[in-house]
This record gives sequence, structure tokens and C-alpha cells, in this order.
Amino acid sequence: MFGLSDLIGLVISAFIIFPVVIFLRELGYMIAGFLFGAKNCRITMGSGPRVFKLGIFDVRKYYHLYSWFSYDDLRNNSKFAYVVLYASPIMLNVILGLIINALIANGYITEYVTFWNRFVFYAFFYVLFDAVPMKTVNGKPNNGMIIYQMLRHGKRTDYNPEPFLPSTSEVEEEYQEKMEKIKEKINESISEKK
Repeated sequence: MFGLSDLIGLVISAFIIFPVVIFLRELGYMIAGFLFGAKNCRITMGSGPRVFKLGIFDVRKYYHLYSWFSYDDLRNNSKFAYVVLYASPIMLNVILGLIINALIANGYITEYVTFWNRFVFYAFFYVLFDAVPMKTVNGKPNNGMIIYQMLRHGKRTDYNPEPFLPSTSEVEEEYQEKMEKIKEKINESISEKK
């Protein structure tokens, strides 16, 4: 039966564990991006209006939904760099999930075991989502499909006119345009009320 403790667990999972796992996933991209000379990197957490921007981190109002890593260009454009960039979130979640699972199994983590079990669950959920080659919403390939196509055909094949990872500059321009339109509509409605 779904009780109050389950509801609290669901809220913790949705608003704490899930966003942390997503952030760590995006951090995998960031690490690989730095290794291969990604220019103008950014991790955007969530969607909607910006809450704050601190260096390379952009946090949006709905921080628990739709996060991504973006960059403008890679200094190293080799096939290896491309595969590692898209495999990096998978590798980071596998490593963290295995380490935390081993700590639980060997009795090193005894407090808040339910929390850590959920953390491991979501880490491997994203591994499954990322590693199995498939197309996602709007026909965009997931990381597994991008890696598979690179290894099979030896070239970047996104099947989309837009890149899988948008450039940071494009994302910022789009965000600023949306915010300007919202401000204009707010100003218009204020003027109409007067």
C-alpha cells in the first residue's frame, strides 16, 4: 500500500536524488569536454526561466526536468574524442553506481540505505536509457545510438538538422529571446490594465 512514507520517498527521489543523478550525468560530459578541449562549456539544470547562472552552471526554475550539457566546439575532433564524449555520462553513472552499491553491500553505508538504493536505481536507470541504442523524442538519437553510428559508420550521424548537443551560444541566444518576449507580454498586459 502506498503510504505517507512512500510519498515522502517519492518527493525525495523526484526533487533530490533524480536531479543529483542527472547533474552527475551531465558532469560526465563536462569532464570529457575538458579533456578534449570543449569551448564555452555549460551545464544547464532544468528548464524554464533562469534562477541563476554561476560560471558554467545555469540553473533553471524547474531544475528537476530536462537538463543538458552544451559546448560550442571541440579542439580535438577525432572519432575517439566524439565516442568518449557521448560515453562519458554512461561511464560516470556506472562507476558511481557500482561504488555506492559495493559500499552498501559491504556494510560501509548503513544509514539511509533506502536513499542510497534509490540513488543506485536512478544511476542505472540512466545507464540503461543512455547505453541501449535508440531514438528518443523528436527522432533524436540517445548516446548509445550516437556511439553505435560513430563506431559503425565512422562519422557523426545525428539524423537531425540540429545537433544533439546544442551549442552554448545558441542556447543562450534562444533563452534571451524567450525572456524578452515574456517581458514584452508582461509590459503589454500591465499597460492594458492601466
